[in-house]
This record gives sequence, C-alpha cells and structure tokens, in this order.
Amino acid sequence: MTRTARVLGLTLASALTAAALSVTGSSVGADPAPQDAAPRMTAGDGQTPSGDVRRMVYVGNNWAGTADLVAPGTFERRARLNIVPDKDERMAEILGSPDRLAYFLAVREAIGEGHDQFVDDMYSTNDGTMLIVSRPSFADVVAISLRTKRIVWRFKVDGYRSDHMAISPDGRRVAVSASTAGVVHVLRTSDGREVGRFESGGSPHENVYIDGGRRILHASIGMVYSPLDQPEVDPTKQERVLQIVDAETFEVLRRINVRKALDDRGLTRVSHAVRPLTLSPDEHRLYFQVSFFHGFFEMSRRTGRITRVKRLPNLVPDTPREQYLLDSAHHGIAMNPAGTRICVAGTMSDYATVVDRRTLERGKLLRGGAKPYWVTPSADGRSCYISWSGSDKVSRISYATGRITKSVKVGDHPQRIRNGFLAAGYLRHLR
Repeated sequence: MTRTARVLGLTLASALTAAALSVTGSSVGADPAPQDAAPRMTAGDGQTPSGDVRRMVYVGNNWAGTADLVAPGTFERRARLNIVPDKDERMAEILGSPDRLAYFLAVREAIGEGHDQFVDDMYSTNDGTMLIVSRPSFADVVAISLRTKRIVWRFKVDGYRSDHMAISPDGRRVAVSASTAGVVHVLRTSDGREVGRFESGGSPHENVYIDGGRRILHASIGMVYSPLDQPEVDPTKQERVLQIVDAETFEVLRRINVRKALDDRGLTRVSHAVRPLTLSPDEHRLYFQVSFFHGFFEMSRRTGRITRVKRLPNLVPDTPREQYLLDSAHHGIAMNPAGTRICVAGTMSDYATVVDRRTLERGKLLRGGAKPYWVTPSADGRSCYISWSGSDKVSRISYATGRITKSVKVGDHPQRIRNGFLAAGYLRHLR
C-alpha cells in the first residue's frame, strides 16, 4: 500500500466514525421486467432458468467497467457489455457534491489501488434478460438490459459504496451490501424497489442465500482499508459480524461469535473478519477465509465451533500485513456440489489449489496468473472458475484433477464470476 493510500485510508476511517453516512436509497428507471415464476433449485448456483435461455458465465471487470460473457462449454469469450453507460452523468453528480467526491477519491486510492471500482458483483435474472450489477464507485446497483444494453433501473445505496450481492434462488430478490453505511438492502430484481433491509457491522460484505432462500448468511469485514493491521490494534477495525437473517422479515435470527470460536482454538491473534465463504451441500458446515490467514476454517453451523483448521502455503512470508491487498491473504473459496472438493484462491501468494474435503489434503499449487481474487463452482459442478485479477484472465479448474483445463483473457481487473443465463437470441445484440 502506498503512503497516499494509507493516508486516505485513515481519512476514510475517520470519516466513517465521525459522520452519519445516510443517503436515502431509491430506485429510478423505467421498463421493469416481469417477475419470474419461482423455479426449482439446481446444484452449482442455486438458480434454475425460466423461459427460453442458455447458460452463460459472467465475469465482472472491475476497473474497466465491463462484463464479459463466457460460454461455459467452450470457455470462450462471446461478448462484452458496458456496465457504465451513464458514466458522464454519474461523474457530474459526484463532482457537484464535495462529500461524495471525497469518498469517491478515497475509494479509488484506499480500496481500488488507484483505480475506480465500477463492477463489484453481478447476477443475471433467471429469464436471462437483465444483468444486475453493483458499482462501488457510484454507490449504486443497476439492472442493464441484455438486449438494448441500456439501464433499466438504478438503486442508490445508503452511504458511499456498494459491494457484494446475492440473488435469491427464485431470482426475485437481490441483497446488496452498502459497505460504508452498515446495512444490507434487499431489492426486487424486476424493478429495483427496496423490499427490506437489515443492519450489519462495519463494512457489510458477503451475502449468501441459504435454506432454500428462506435465510441469508451475511458477514461484515470491518475497515480493511485501514493501515492498522497488527493484531494488537485489531479492535480499531470496527465490528465484524457473521449472522443469519430471515429473508422475509429481515430479522437477524442469530449472530455467530467467530472471535470466540477462534479463541477457543487458541487462535487469539487471528483476525475474525470473515471473507469469502462456502457451505457443505447440506449447509451444516461453513468453510470460510479470514483476513491475513493463509488457509481456511471449517465451522459447525449448529454449534458455531471451528471443527478443523486448514493452513495453506504462505509464499510471501516477508510481506508485512500492511501490504496485504485489503487484508486478503486468501480471497476465494468454493465447494463442488458433491461436497468432496474445495477450490481455493491464494491471493497474496498467486496460486490456486483444490483441497480434498474429507482429508483436507491439498493438490498442486496452480500458478495460473497474478492476484487470484474469486472462485465460483461451474453450474455443472465439474469445475471451478477463478479470476486472476492481476493478469486479466479467468481459468477453469477441474475439481477431479486439480488442474487448469482452460483460460481466457478478459477485461481489466476481473473479480467476481457468476453463473447465469442469457435469453435466446440476445447474444447477437451484444456482439
């Protein structure tokens, strides 16, 4: 992290604790798409298409402000979509607001490594007609027509930055974290209207629909942009939570005490900021990464206790914590639908590997690129997809062999990869 980023990180942290970060969420736009009928779930991504659609893999290029469409069979890039067609309008709004401009610049330097963040997370609707995207630097969520390439609706999140999302199995709702406001908004995918929200801790982050869509598993990560990274000053990095929320009433049903779970294992100096996570097929076990830790943990959902610890190679032992990318030693984990293999991204060490779930033995370290930053299981469950954000490409890794089977070049700084759908005949509009 540069000196400028450290200074801006402290400025952002101070502003977060000193100011009320309340910007009323609202949706704007036209031509809402009809809601989907509730489809049944399938393995891989928890969604089933409605209507005449084809499978597609969507890759969000965060710094470029684009999304690439990759065919899951051939693993070739088929089209590219502009996610910021309204960039001039949004920038004019930001330049006209001193507080928004300050946060926009702070996000660029302290979180975006000197780059604007235009694509964090994305999901297609189940009918394959729209792509719903969170745009951190613009503090919003938009739905873009996959036929006209125009914005159908826009929702402004509370605060100054949008982050990770999750789509319900029936495709009707999307949950988005407002990372500077301490809340998660839940929106209708048809028109972007807010149907509910729930409170979180510092920097709301990961969201996963569980129990057939009846609940949401949510984690906040605290101030990962703060340079105060040593264990002795960990309490300064805001409240970190792991909680289960009712997806209808938005009541927080339970908070799991990750700090206590780590302390009970003697891991008193390990951060309790939960990063990417995955679940066993029966959802009885959680597998998650935490800040600064090279590896992952297995936790019993029922007891909240850590049952196993898996340490993976640290190939940068001399790198100080202050130089870790947003505190992420590892950032990306995904279990196959069979529940037998776990695909892991070793972000700071520039590798991926596949771990046997039963024995926790790892496979070969795959050096397929730089700065791996997300992992998603393929819809058919045979492979995992990994983004090499520092090399502008994504790879397909076989769960069975633990080897890379194919890679494809994408746009600038790919991060999130999501399985999705594209309506029949729409591909010709995107080329």
